[in-house]
Amino acid sequence: MKRILVFLCLMTLIYGCKRSSDTASQPVILQKESPPIVKKTIPFRWEGANIYFLLTDRFNNGNPENDINFNRTEETGPLRGFMGGDIQGITQKIEEGYFTDLGINAIWFTPVVEQIHGSTDEGTGNSYGYHGYWAKDWTALDPNFGSRKDLEKMVRKAHDRGIRVVMDVVLNHTGPVTEQDAVWPAEWVITEPICTFQDYESTTSCTLVANLPDIRTATDEAIDLPDALLAKWKEEGRLSMELDELQLFFDRTGYPRAPRFYIIKWLTDYVNDLGIDGFRVDTVKHADEKAWGELYKEAAYAFESWKRKHQEQVLDNTPFFMVGEVYNYGISGGRTFDFGDKKVDYFSNGFNSLINFELKTDAKKEYEQIFRKYSNLLHTKLNGVSVLNYLTSHDDGEPFDKDRKKPIYAANVLLLTPGASQVYYGDETARDLTIEGTVGDATLRSFMNWGDLDSLKTKEILAHWQKLGQFRNHHPAIGAGKHKRLGKKPYVFGRSYIDGEFKDKVAVGLDLPKGKKSLWVKGFFGDGTLLFDTYSQTTVEVKNGRVTLDNPYEVALLELAN
Repeated sequence: MKRILVFLCLMTLIYGCKRSSDTASQPVILQKESPPIVKKTIPFRWEGANIYFLLTDRFNNGNPENDINFNRTEETGPLRGFMGGDIQGITQKIEEGYFTDLGINAIWFTPVVEQIHGSTDEGTGNSYGYHGYWAKDWTALDPNFGSRKDLEKMVRKAHDRGIRVVMDVVLNHTGPVTEQDAVWPAEWVITEPICTFQDYESTTSCTLVANLPDIRTATDEAIDLPDALLAKWKEEGRLSMELDELQLFFDRTGYPRAPRFYIIKWLTDYVNDLGIDGFRVDTVKHADEKAWGELYKEAAYAFESWKRKHQEQVLDNTPFFMVGEVYNYGISGGRTFDFGDKKVDYFSNGFNSLINFELKTDAKKEYEQIFRKYSNLLHTKLNGVSVLNYLTSHDDGEPFDKDRKKPIYAANVLLLTPGASQVYYGDETARDLTIEGTVGDATLRSFMNWGDLDSLKTKEILAHWQKLGQFRNHHPAIGAGKHKRLGKKPYVFGRSYIDGEFKDKVAVGLDLPKGKKSLWVKGFFGDGTLLFDTYSQTTVEVKNGRVTLDNPYEVALLELAN
């Protein structure tokens, strides 16, 4: 027996030496392929998520063969036509690990349903529906964006990497009327008056802009499907299927065949069939708020139904998520949005979160003032719900740092402020937001600047966003935890988060001196505690209430060393 044990030990030693010899020249690759298992016990929380928002048409062209459809060849204003980005392009970047390296745990992409076929000029130049907000048929995907199979694959590949998928949806309006796109029947839409935004009525019971027919979301009157839609389905060979599915939906729910319920059925099909994790809802304050609670109810039902049918693909027990765009809502408003004559609590009407239009202004303040304010509000007025913070977006003409002079500071503010974070595509690469010749929001929507990744400066900016993003992804305490200032100069703060048996605790230093520095963590981490600075990849020990670092970085991201 002893001889056998000696022989086995000897063989193990020889094999181990051989493996060391074979791989000694590739330590970085080994480390990348065999990272610490981050999934272990880290719970995902939407209130602290790191969400990447992209325009499907402007992010990455994965299939040049689908760039032109429906004879969309008319000349457009600068950046107002289709440019080739598609669902396959998103999937490529998922598979390449681009989002994972950036610490992204959810992707929000602009609508991909079939858009109007023609073009129109809203006063900003001739435009096509490249942005996805001009629906023609909610039941079909626009071939410029890709196919149903493309979307199914994208969701599956994202889930394989622990990344959630948020689909942008529009219930408020159809696409504009063009020579190729007739107006929907009067039972479905109104075409006047145009909204003046003076009060609740002039914001909800009107068309957002001229030639953007508004869905009658407030009516419960049963109506028939448009003849044009029925003819389209028949030509495509799916009329019977669509009608049968609608019959089943209305039989199950008991809803009247009113306009909003048709669209709710069509939108939630993507959840039921593909496992979409959440909706970002467009133009929320321009529709009757009860519609959003109904949309959430059916989406949540569809999500649970998908989970039951695809148990092997379920990430966890996180329920369906819905974030709303209530234009100009700010976190200081708490749970309500004030129309002047009426206040509406959208959190009580289906929404887990609202986009916060306030951070772009708050970003001009000192770190502590921002962080303390958001932590206090999220754990008092907004306890149980959350906000989605952003600094730049697709339709905010006054973003923070439009000239991209402060990309490092922008990352610090966006990724370290309590609440969920919205990284707008190109924030992490300082994509140009001032495109010459553009009119209106087109300047915010240039194609993703992949070519700039060849420059050293852009690589440095991206590396900073990656470090902060990964730290945020690994630590729910950053977005969902409670904030505490630990040191004033140099500035150090702590975040702590507890959920059942899971506890998360981190400390962060900002605007630190280059070279040797001492960070005060007394009262948060005890003496003798080993901490790991993920920014410099350094392990330090707490001594006399402090940790000492010696590196050229101005940021420290401290977690418990495992």
